[in-house]
Amino acid sequence: MAGLRLGPLLRYVDWEAASTATVWVEADRPCTAEVRCADGASGSSRTFAVGGHHYALVVVSGLTPGSTTAYEVLLDDRTVWPPAQYGFPPSTITAPPISGAAEAAPPTVRVAFGSCRWAAPPADGGLPGRSDPVGPDALDTLAARLAADPDAVRPDVLLLLGDQVYADETSEATRHRLAARRDLAEPPGAEVADYDEYTCLYDESWRDPEVRWLLSTVPSCMIFDDHDVIDDWNTSAAWLASVSATSWWHERIVSGLMSYWVYQHLGNLSPAELAADPLHAAVHATPDGTEAVRRFAAEAAADPTRTRWSYRRIFGRVRLLMVDSRAARVLDEEQRAMLHPQEARWLREEALSAPGSCDHLLIGTSLPWLLPPLVHDAEQWSAALCRGERGGADGRWARIGESLRRRSDLEHWAAFPESFEQLTELIREVAEGPEAPATVCVLSGDVHHAYIAEPNPSAPSPGGTPAARVLQLTCSPVHNSIPAPLRAGFRFAWSGAGRRLGRLLARHGRTGPPSIRWHRTGGPWFGNQLMTLTLSGRKAALSLVQAKSRRTGTVLELAFDRPLTDDTPPTFSQSTKR
Repeated sequence: MAGLRLGPLLRYVDWEAASTATVWVEADRPCTAEVRCADGASGSSRTFAVGGHHYALVVVSGLTPGSTTAYEVLLDDRTVWPPAQYGFPPSTITAPPISGAAEAAPPTVRVAFGSCRWAAPPADGGLPGRSDPVGPDALDTLAARLAADPDAVRPDVLLLLGDQVYADETSEATRHRLAARRDLAEPPGAEVADYDEYTCLYDESWRDPEVRWLLSTVPSCMIFDDHDVIDDWNTSAAWLASVSATSWWHERIVSGLMSYWVYQHLGNLSPAELAADPLHAAVHATPDGTEAVRRFAAEAAADPTRTRWSYRRIFGRVRLLMVDSRAARVLDEEQRAMLHPQEARWLREEALSAPGSCDHLLIGTSLPWLLPPLVHDAEQWSAALCRGERGGADGRWARIGESLRRRSDLEHWAAFPESFEQLTELIREVAEGPEAPATVCVLSGDVHHAYIAEPNPSAPSPGGTPAARVLQLTCSPVHNSIPAPLRAGFRFAWSGAGRRLGRLLARHGRTGPPSIRWHRTGGPWFGNQLMTLTLSGRKAALSLVQAKSRRTGTVLELAFDRPLTDDTPPTFSQSTKR
């Protein structure tokens, strides 16, 4: 008799026909998974096997636009979700409304986002948030609030912008599980080593009762960041050469990409994309898809042009482009790029396609585009040293630059100078085009604090060309910590003194000024937190909530809530000096 091991996760919900959705499940043996909705919508799929585990991504069809319906999950015709005496509201699928006329107002879209969720519960099993060394989990707290209040407004989609699991930073409970399998005195020690150990991380993350319910009822979009594989993944060619020489790296990267495809990437795809995916077809065509997925992952690790982890999602008149800013890199110092040419071309084409068809363009990239000015300059300085701007590529300064890059995590967009400028120019084209959206928002995490940054305003565009408001919205962590010295460091990096120090680094590295200047308009905020964009027509508002422990329990406190749009959004300020 088949049982439900993990899930269900509500992943894709169609915003165009508003009639289909996908639900991901993991069973404990081969079976047929079925989703039945209270309104008659349904779907079923036979499980596929990878690494001794059994999965299905069920396409649910027949949803009624503008409705919310409860659903249940059956395995071989036996109901396994919701479980008996379940203490949470029913899991539901909400199909968005379809406007009946061209002049009808588009639906409001609420996009919640954040990154960096270390999922381990408090080691002593105490009250959530009370004994947790990194504070209360923002995602867990959001789930508890929504479950307790049936009238609370739920996000329409949850964007998880990286570090969904920490392969290189395991909890005590996970270490015990690893130690039962192998000797932790041997590399890679207490880090995960293979596919089966990756499944332990997802168990720990997604079995949390509140989060499990939340992910069953709020659609999610995901992308990896470094800790999904290893800290500072793909920092540089020298880093890759060093880690590739170890005995354990090949299995780590292959298993990391295998598990990402199964647990995260599949659910990012639409039913049409699933039907066209050759690997999805291959794993269903064999009793055991392990070798097919392993071969795919090994090829993707060796040659990033063989697959695309980036994807597009449409939510009414909101367009999301989720960008792979880890696996798609070019690391050769002479051609260093955040995105290889095919990936950069995809991003450009998607961002510029169908002018006037969206009111808001969201670019999801785990790593911020606009950083604190000192950090930006330090990253460009280290990149210049590594490529030999001072003393050649084999000189002392190049070695210093590589050491700083690795020790200080200097590997965001600014550390790939040409890619930074290309992304800047692309955003400028979108924002100042004749049919510009109202906003272009770059959504990021990674840096364990939250902030809002904007390009400095300039003169209005020639001829009164509409211009979008451009914003860097950075929110992390969902559940992690940042040491006090780093908090002070980020505050200094935003300060005038930090900006002046950055100018000195830029002069030493001969990097020249970036093509734009920017300033901070919100934050920095520190703590476990989530941002939510509320998009309605051409209006946009942003809120930030933080998880706090209080005597009455863990609560979400509002730290920021403000409109982002007005009638005269600023355009880019081109910079020739700092």
